[in-house]
Amino acid sequence: MEKYISTIFILAILFSCQNNAQVNKKQQEVITAQPVQVEFVDGLAKAYFASGCFWCVEAIYESVNGVKESISGYSGGHSKNPTYEASNTGRTGHAEAVEIIYNPEIVSFSTLVNVYFGSQNITQVNGQGNDRGSQYRSIIFYQNEEQKQIILNKIETIEKEQNINVAAEVYPFQKFWIAEEYHQNYERLHPNHPYIKAVSIPRLNKFKTKFPELIKLNH
Repeated sequence: MEKYISTIFILAILFSCQNNAQVNKKQQEVITAQPVQVEFVDGLAKAYFASGCFWCVEAIYESVNGVKESISGYSGGHSKNPTYEASNTGRTGHAEAVEIIYNPEIVSFSTLVNVYFGSQNITQVNGQGNDRGSQYRSIIFYQNEEQKQIILNKIETIEKEQNINVAAEVYPFQKFWIAEEYHQNYERLHPNHPYIKAVSIPRLNKFKTKFPELIKLNH
């Protein structure tokens, strides 16, 4: 009986290791893929960022002049059709992300990157504040070589000037999956939610204080 149990245990470990290897291979393919360039629509461009809870990040970007809309979703992983529950397991590879629809004649991609690094704890790995796990990790996505260089140059400057290690991962953009409807505009629609009052609003106000010149009028 003990020999039988030992055999089952060993097989379970081997299966788990094989499964993890397959997942790691799929995730590596995401990181090394060619970036997907998103077309402009009516003069508006799109950019993609992950920086902790998407409720917080969505609200921050929607406060920026030149940003038409910010949408919560998932990106950076290897699985299709991720859900909130699935991404929270950490097994999909996806992080909570936002799609930023913006007017590049008013706000540049470079400025959006400044907003990104200026509105989070840039040294925290796999999370922001008490939101911890790979689904909350910081990822900044590029769609072409120009955007990639803007990101890498900013990271290099920050690390050199502040003598820190930037935790954000840099990924080629592949696909953005829109999150469930109840996640959209969550901070605006649920201002009295305990998390919104304790985390999202203070994070937004801190950003506004830091970058008053970027904020929309009457926001």
